[in-house]
Parts: sequence; C-alpha cells; structure tokens
Amino acid sequence: MTYAVQPGALDATGLRQVVAVLSTVQIVSWGVLYYAFAALQSSITADTGWSGVAVTGAFSLSQFVAGGAGIWVGRHIDAVGPRRVMTAASLVAVPGVGAVALAPTLGVFYLGWVLVGVAMAGALYPPAFAALTRWAGARRVRALTTLTLVAGLASTVFAPLASVLDDALGWRQAYLVLLGGLVVITLPLHWWGLDHPWRAAHHPAHHVERSDTVAAVSRSTPFVLLAAANALTALAVFAVVINLVPMLVEAGMSRNLAAVALGLGGVGQVLGRLGYARFAATTSVTSRGVIVLAGVALTTAALALAPASSGLLIGIGMALGLARGVYTLVQATAVTDRWGPASYGALNGILTAPALVAGAAAPFAGAMLADLLGSYADAFLVLAGLAAVAAVLMAYATPRAARA
Repeated sequence: MTYAVQPGALDATGLRQVVAVLSTVQIVSWGVLYYAFAALQSSITADTGWSGVAVTGAFSLSQFVAGGAGIWVGRHIDAVGPRRVMTAASLVAVPGVGAVALAPTLGVFYLGWVLVGVAMAGALYPPAFAALTRWAGARRVRALTTLTLVAGLASTVFAPLASVLDDALGWRQAYLVLLGGLVVITLPLHWWGLDHPWRAAHHPAHHVERSDTVAAVSRSTPFVLLAAANALTALAVFAVVINLVPMLVEAGMSRNLAAVALGLGGVGQVLGRLGYARFAATTSVTSRGVIVLAGVALTTAALALAPASSGLLIGIGMALGLARGVYTLVQATAVTDRWGPASYGALNGILTAPALVAGAAAPFAGAMLADLLGSYADAFLVLAGLAAVAAVLMAYATPRAARA
C-alpha cells in the first residue's frame, strides 16, 4: 500500500541525520542492555552462586517491565516525540545497569533489571520505529531498513566484546565498562541528535476511517491475530537467542566460539535486511509475514536436528539470523502496512506489548523446556513448533482492505 507523506516528515538532510543517530544508539543500546546478558549470564551464575533460573528470571522481569512501559512510551511519543523519552531512557539505564553490575544481593540484582526494563522500553526498537515512521514519511521502509541493518550488528559486536571483557575483568567490571560506553554515546545523541520538530498524529480519512480509533483497531480480529503471532514468534526467537550459547556448548562448542556464533547471527540479520526492499516489493502484506515466520520455524528446527558440526551449526544460526532480521522489518511496518501511519506509536505500543511479555518469558521458558525435555535440542524443536503456529496465525492477520 502507498501512503502520502504525512505532515512532519523531515527533508532528506534531516532524515539522514536522524537515521545516523538512531542507528548508532540502537546498536549500542541493544548491545549493552540486551545482548551482553546472553554472553555474561553463565559467569554471573558461577561467580555469585545464584541459580541459573534466578539469574535468567531477573532478565525476564526486565522484559515484562519493558512491555508494560512500552504502551505508555508509544502514546507519549505520538504526542511529544522521541527526544525526551529516549534521553530519559539513557538516564534510567545508568542506575539500572549500575545496580546489575554492583549488586551485592539477588534482590538488588532484580531491582537493577527492573530499571533496565524501563530503559529498554524507551531506548530500543519501538520508539525508534515510531520516530522514523513519522519523520521519514513515505521513505520509511528505506529508513527503517538502514536502521535495522546497523542495529542488527549489535550481537555481532557486543556478544564477543562482553565475553572478552568478562575474561579480562570479570562480569561486573565488564558491565560497568559497557555502561560507560552507553552513556557517552547515547545520552548526547538522543538529546541533541533528535532535536527536530514533531507534529502530533493526524488521522486523514483515507488512512483511518473515523470509526477506526486506536481502541477499535486494537480490538479487531486481524490485530489480535497479529499480536498473537508476534507474541509466539518473540517467545520462540528470544528463547533461542538467549539459550543459543548453552545449546551450542551442549553440542560440543567452547563458550567463546559459541559467543562468536551468537554474534554471527547478527551478520545474518544484516544480510536479510539488505534484501528487504525487494522482498517487500514482490510479496503481499500477508505472504511476507507467513514466509518469514516459516523460515524462523525451519531454521530453529534445523538447529535442533543438525549433526554436531561447528561450521554447520554456525551456518544455520546465521540463516536463523537472516529470518530474524527480515522479521524485524515485517514487524516494524506491520501497523502502517495494515492501518496506515496514523497513531503508529500508540498502536505499535499495544501490538508489541504481548511480544515483549512473551520475550520476557522466553529465556526462562527455553531453559525450563531444556530441563524438562533433557536437552536444548529437544527444547528448540518445541520452539520451532511455536513459530510454525505463528506462521498460521499470520495468514489471517491482515484486514481485508489491506490485502494485496
């Protein structure tokens, strides 16, 4: 579907600046707030004596918090723009990551992750997508593709970096070093780099019918099915991401090589996003979602069933990263492809909340499945099944007016 450039879109120079700013802060924010944990969790458990379930539970709690806070963030960005919200997120990250790094007790560790969850809600993809959807106007697909291409390297850079810092300094100091980088880079870029005019959301009749308010759209069957598909996909994908290192170690890899394999999944994401514009041009709203989710299901199953060959497992992991990379853009454009850009922040906040909650449960769910079934490989097969169910739901998650 093609939409006119909405009011408030930036000129080419302004848009290039915003894309550069958001791309930089996204790679750092994802790397420090999310992917570092995947590389450091085993060291946290070994050093503190806290159980793996307890440590993973703290990270999961941060995702629940991010999901709840994300609804408020989306509505607030629609009204006033991303500058203050994303700057505040950088500030909240300071006591959050600091408490995680210095926590003398498990209770303080959990409190730190609650604050990190608030920071995630205001710093990661949803607010950045809302900003570009408004500021890029009709050029949003290209802008979002560029953003996610760069941000897709977060795991490639930060999983191995966190592992190296862990070996040299220990996990606590590793987190403090990473936090210093986050503050120095994201705080000034959010405040000064996003200082552009912001116009409140408009609802032109040809974009959204008068009866299609945020409440009406969010209660519609396609929206509910889309939210369910996203939630199941998030559960499968993030359970795999967070448990990929122990799964590969179980298959015979060293911890450092497994961390590199996790990072190379980011390269796969970048490769997938490079071809997204052509993929989107040759597929319908419905078919591209179904194709990508089927790809997630197949590659997750392949990880479980492949022989214990490091090269093969790394290759499959990159293929899964490719599917994940394309899905990020499918998700980023899901609202505008179906209901237009009006009230994007509010609708996307509601849409992503169940996925964030599912993503919150994912690390714990993956670890518990592995424990119950006896291996990470069997757990990955169950996760592949969930992604397959999501693909079926996606086939019915488009309103009739947007089908093409």
